[in-house]
Amino acid sequence: MNRITLAATCALFLLGCVAEHVDRPATSQSNSSSGAGGSSANGESAETFQVKFETSRGDFVVEIHPDWAPNGASHFRELVENKFYDDCRFFRVVSGFMAQFGINGDPAMNKTWGDSIQDDKVIESNSRGMLTYAQTGMPNSRSTQLFISYGDNSFLDGQRFAPFGRVVEGMAVVDQLYAGYGDGPPMGNGPDQGRIESEGNRYLLKDFPKLDYIKTARIIEAVGAEAEPASEPAKETSAAEPPAESEQPAEATPAAE
Repeated sequence: MNRITLAATCALFLLGCVAEHVDRPATSQSNSSSGAGGSSANGESAETFQVKFETSRGDFVVEIHPDWAPNGASHFRELVENKFYDDCRFFRVVSGFMAQFGINGDPAMNKTWGDSIQDDKVIESNSRGMLTYAQTGMPNSRSTQLFISYGDNSFLDGQRFAPFGRVVEGMAVVDQLYAGYGDGPPMGNGPDQGRIESEGNRYLLKDFPKLDYIKTARIIEAVGAEAEPASEPAKETSAAEPPAESEQPAEATPAAE
């Protein structure tokens, strides 16, 4: 595993990166599981459904499979229905690895939805286009932060990273999300997850104004049990024109604090 990949994996974990040099998506703090704002699997979200993300770069659609990861899918549905992801920034984008998001621009929302959920068994692999929760590295530490894989991240499969959905339309949009700020502290000078949680979009708009963001995330349809197989590649719809300035990809990995 190369140095960049190790750094990236570390970022996927909320707090576990400093102690171990491994590439994983991380979040910033461990939250108690099954508290206020948390959820677990239930019958209400047992069917496959789709969510459309309208972003500053263009639109993409994810297909959610509760049978892959019931706790994660149920919690995600609850977050979407409560408009948690509206106006969230893609604060960590690592070319060739993943795009991470899921800290709300309103600190009050982050407190409301700060509790974590129980882990799911890993059924599907973290391949291109898969949607997965970031975590702290501790069991049952998933909360609101997510990442979309850009390539084969199957090395995460044995580390409790359980995909619960995949991009089925607009992967080209995801590929072009702004990646010019690099990784956050302590590995880089990009957005600090702790400050995003406490200061919200006020901090990001001032110091990192070029970040792409989610305008809205809405459930659009239930697609039934006979969905396309996970191995099917995401549809490559066109993205909005990138800014004229050169955008250097960040050499980092998805991490949550």
